[in-house]
Amino acid sequence: MSTQTPPNVLAATAEAVAKAARVLAAGGTVAVPTETVYGLAARADQAEAVAGIYRAKGRPDFNPLIVHVLDFAAAERLAHFDGHARALATAFWPGPLTMVLPLRADAPLAAAVSAGLPTVALRVPDHPVMRALLKAANLPLAAPSANRSGGVSPTCAAHVTASLGERADLILDGGATDQGLESTIVAVRPGSGWQILRPGPVSGAAISALLGAAASPGEERGIEAPGQLASHYAPGKPVRLHALTAEPGEFLIGFGDVHGAISLSASGDLAEAAARLYACLHLAAAADEPRIAVAPIPEQGIGIAINDRLRRAAV
Repeated sequence: MSTQTPPNVLAATAEAVAKAARVLAAGGTVAVPTETVYGLAARADQAEAVAGIYRAKGRPDFNPLIVHVLDFAAAERLAHFDGHARALATAFWPGPLTMVLPLRADAPLAAAVSAGLPTVALRVPDHPVMRALLKAANLPLAAPSANRSGGVSPTCAAHVTASLGERADLILDGGATDQGLESTIVAVRPGSGWQILRPGPVSGAAISALLGAAASPGEERGIEAPGQLASHYAPGKPVRLHALTAEPGEFLIGFGDVHGAISLSASGDLAEAAARLYACLHLAAAADEPRIAVAPIPEQGIGIAINDRLRRAAV
């Protein structure tokens, strides 16, 4: 089997980032590492460019996209920030927190980015390659995870290649991601508080310490942000959760004292488990066993986010 690097994969040098910026300016797509997972970026101000993301991912058009910007000033040109949103930005940006905020009427964004909703999901990322690309492109970038829709999110360039191949115009290889789990998404609703839409590296406890208790869920609002579909992060095989041993035909992903074919963290470290989650799911998907089992994960701290992804993978 050939190990030759595909022609659309480039090491994330300054020259490659400059080339990626030109690809984006021309309306193309670029897979790029963030501190969470690899994202598939396109300029967020052109409907044709955003359509390239949907084509590559096979993504449902009712699922909004996260828009990545370089700093708070750029974010403020796209959305309305109240006191809560400003406090979150000060505390957690740049970083793995996405805020769903009221969209400005004059925001230069394609309608497909917000899937027709009056809100937009915004993030200021902290990864040096993504930040260099945002600076070079000088554009807001829509960038969902760089994989086929509903599949396992990519934490290295090889995962992107395996999932998208040449459907991504360019892939910037910046090595393995640090967090390995998508950003926390919090909706900030003026006059009615805040609510976590997707758990992630920034915990609900950390947000509560800053803003006070979350608002009650209230009425059903439908899909407001990425990762809310009931079935998501699917490895393409049945997944059994809370497994202490492997049954016949199962590939067991261990954790702590539960030993499997591979382990999220042999020491029971939840941060290590989060960073390894998708890599382990990719390995399990490629294994000969027709089913996957996963050891119990404590429902605390970032374990809440890990269990959220596993439950959706098992649907």
